[in-house]
Amino acid sequence: MRRASEKAKIKKPDIIVRVSPRDRTKATVRVGPVVMRAALGRSGRTVMKREGDGATPIAAMTLLSGFVRRDRFRAPISPLPLKSIVGGMLWCDAPGHAAYNRPVRAPFAANHEDLLRADHLYDVCLVMDWNMSQRRRGCGSAIFFHLAKSGYAPTEGCIAVSPTDMRRLLPLLHKGRVVRVI
Repeated sequence: MRRASEKAKIKKPDIIVRVSPRDRTKATVRVGPVVMRAALGRSGRTVMKREGDGATPIAAMTLLSGFVRRDRFRAPISPLPLKSIVGGMLWCDAPGHAAYNRPVRAPFAANHEDLLRADHLYDVCLVMDWNMSQRRRGCGSAIFFHLAKSGYAPTEGCIAVSPTDMRRLLPLLHKGRVVRVI
């Protein structure tokens, strides 16, 4: 039997996001043996991500944390830190602002995303380390792993799965797990 310290050293496999051969805005997400459908950015994927281009970055992005609308989404227990979304929680996507690609609070005059959305896209919103630990202005912000629109309509550059699949994923996720878009 393995000790707890040995178990902690076992690396979990990456979460693989693979584009559909028929539609550059659709993908499959594989977590070990679990495979599910996903939506990607309206411009498909890119290695040269820019703010507002609508593309999903081709990259290995570490999961950092997440947000959940506990009033609308009953999330299973997850090893990934999940913070409750409440009014006034925003995400700065203004390249010229000092808080670029960071969570901020309302009131906030610079361009931003509201995490407390009327639609259900951010009922679960997982934060990946895209342009966060080494920020470069204009290279893309708010690249999240969130809930998909009906019919897996394209995102603004994020990765999106169904609510059912998100419930399947959350128990498998932890801080540091890698999401690899290929």
